[in-house]
Amino acid sequence: MRNMNNENWVNKLWFGDNLEVLRNRDEFPNDFVDLIYLDPPFNSNATYNMLFKETSGDQSEAQIHAFEDTWQWVTGQTEVVYNELIRDANYPDLANLIQSLVTFLGRNALMAYIVMMAVRLKELHRVLKPTGSLYLHCDPTASHYIKLVLDGIFGFKNYRNEIIWKRKIGRGQTNKKSDRFGQQTDTILFYAKSSKHLLENQFVFDDEYKAYIEKYFKFDDGDGRKYWADNLSSPSHRQNLKYEYKGYKPPEKGWAISRVKMEQWDKEGRLVFPKNKNGRIKRKRYADELKGRPVQNLWEDISGLGGFKSNKDERLGYPTQKPEGLLERIIKASSNEGDLVLDPFCGCGTTIAVAERLKRRWIGIDITWLSVDLMERRLKDTFGSELSPYEVEGAPKDIASAINLADRDKYQFEWWAVTQIGARPYQGKKKGADTGIDGIMYFQDDLSTRKQEKIVVQVKGGKHVGSPHIDQLIGVVEKEKAAIGIYICVSEPTRNMKKEANKAGVYESSNGRLYPRIQILTIEEIMNGKQPEYPYRDTGGFTPFKRAVKKDKENTEKESKLL
Repeated sequence: MRNMNNENWVNKLWFGDNLEVLRNRDEFPNDFVDLIYLDPPFNSNATYNMLFKETSGDQSEAQIHAFEDTWQWVTGQTEVVYNELIRDANYPDLANLIQSLVTFLGRNALMAYIVMMAVRLKELHRVLKPTGSLYLHCDPTASHYIKLVLDGIFGFKNYRNEIIWKRKIGRGQTNKKSDRFGQQTDTILFYAKSSKHLLENQFVFDDEYKAYIEKYFKFDDGDGRKYWADNLSSPSHRQNLKYEYKGYKPPEKGWAISRVKMEQWDKEGRLVFPKNKNGRIKRKRYADELKGRPVQNLWEDISGLGGFKSNKDERLGYPTQKPEGLLERIIKASSNEGDLVLDPFCGCGTTIAVAERLKRRWIGIDITWLSVDLMERRLKDTFGSELSPYEVEGAPKDIASAINLADRDKYQFEWWAVTQIGARPYQGKKKGADTGIDGIMYFQDDLSTRKQEKIVVQVKGGKHVGSPHIDQLIGVVEKEKAAIGIYICVSEPTRNMKKEANKAGVYESSNGRLYPRIQILTIEEIMNGKQPEYPYRDTGGFTPFKRAVKKDKENTEKESKLL
């Protein structure tokens, strides 16, 4: 069973399908997590015609894309999940809802998405503490259906807010004809597991708030402290608060405070007495005692990551990356230091990076190895030696598990393998297309120039390897004008493969050292610590994603405004 002691806690990055991961009861027991944020994949560019289009044949596949992922829904698998949902006695409302939606929508792409989300949201509800909250980030394409699913799982009484995030700030200009208004907002559905949930009010200090201060806080005590003379009348009739004070008669409904409080504020100089005894006593509200403008359910003060100077340092190049300010607001509002935050669709790791900075415990899950590797690098770049202890689960730990991954998903295996030698999955590589390059990396040989030399990587997860593979790699190296080619395989290379690699010659570095131009590494060798041979200089390395900016957890409140 998971150790819940904060002192011995180890944060986790999970590589795998979040449904399978969440169903591990030893790692994810009931009532376990304080806060859940999820930004599940959804093809927001898809039209309703595409979503509702019926498909024929035995394999009706609905693809929901998230980066390089594809959720495939095969009819047989869908029916299994559908039947599980409608037979779950613990969630009768959800069962009724799902049956009704299938009747209404039919068995199609959109319904596939709803069913696959419902079964995951059910697990998330199970692991959430009674005091916990869930924030689901989506766009309007299917948010109304997801809200119904959440009502069926959490109960409509535990719905708290539909938060509208204005991710695009400013006005776009276009002369292009369109059949709808432009979309510049996302939806965040906020649910609590019970009425015991935590919510700390958040405040923002922006231009609107500054204008409010300048307009209403016009008075001062001579010491520069600005205040507003606010009403002290009770909003409702309070007979016990109808007392005279220093010759001033009470308001018609009574004062808003007791005589004891009135005397206390008088001693503290917090009351304004009018010259006319028929006037009303007022209280001083000091501007410097206010935290800012209270945040409501329209969030238009946090810009997205596209084209705004204020948060350009955050951009890592990940397509669905969200700004840290957005997650900071959610985490501060619904968790305390030491609480556990879970993101089951972790992507590039914004949630866990902010949770780490705000001294929360965290768990991140993602189905792509590229995301898990990016999260690791982001955490290390951001926090360095201050990074809390963490472990990566679900990644191959030995040859057997590496072969298992290769058999299950060759693309994830390739992405995992190239990152084990410090390379990056090739940017132009798409599923189904074979460019002859699975990974790429660069090194700077001569420090007197800025030129970087290229290394191309090929990965073969199958059992059958041979010299034609080496010939192919040599051709790719020549075509790409690369300095070195690396061949990674599970099986032991044959004698002819080694012979062909030797024929390719060597790369001579600027200091005269020779390196094999074609190098063969097995997964077992890599797991035992062997790495490619090439002239290495600490130039930051090559990555399709930018390195994260270093941040100091100890100065959290100084570095970031309370949003």
